[in-house]
Amino acid sequence: MTANWELKNCCKNDQVAFLVSVGVFTVIILVLWRTILLTPFKLITVFLHEASHALACKLTCGHVEGIEVHANEGGVTQTRGGIYWLILPAGYLGSSFWGMVLILASTNLLTARIAAGCLAVALLIVLFVAKNWTLRGLCIGFIIFLAVIWLLQELTKIHILRYIILFIGVMNSLFSVYDIYDDLISRRVHSSDAEKFAEVCHCPCNGVAWGVIW
Repeated sequence: MTANWELKNCCKNDQVAFLVSVGVFTVIILVLWRTILLTPFKLITVFLHEASHALACKLTCGHVEGIEVHANEGGVTQTRGGIYWLILPAGYLGSSFWGMVLILASTNLLTARIAAGCLAVALLIVLFVAKNWTLRGLCIGFIIFLAVIWLLQELTKIHILRYIILFIGVMNSLFSVYDIYDDLISRRVHSSDAEKFAEVCHCPCNGVAWGVIW
């Protein structure tokens, strides 16, 4: 049996639209990467990175003392206890995971609604453990933003909820890769998760190696 490389009838119209949307969003994000327009979406990605650390801490029976997201696109999660070598990689890998979840959720209106609702609830919960006003403002701002998008979806003909969820998903997926590159390859940030992981595991691999592996 020979392979069919013509790819005729390989995708339905909605699948083509989905792939085109991912491609367009990727180009838009890369073009606008260093502009202020993407700053809120970068900060929500940093939030999901730090929230992943917090979730890994709670799942390994640790205690989350606080979460911070800074205006310079940095962040920190203060934890006590838990399994440190699982908490450290959860940030980079968590960003990729949540990006995948949001991208998949955007393919269906019901799952997009669920994703938007879960994201709003997560932001509301984190609002009460946030340690700085940048994160508090981000939580409040994005809850309002998601509520407005939801109302537009339900009450008007502006049906963009799925595209907003897809955009945030693509942003997370790209940012997680960029974050590893920026922290470990283009420059060495010795306080990065991968550098700390290299110290904890006492293995020959340095932070750069762990970043590439992740």
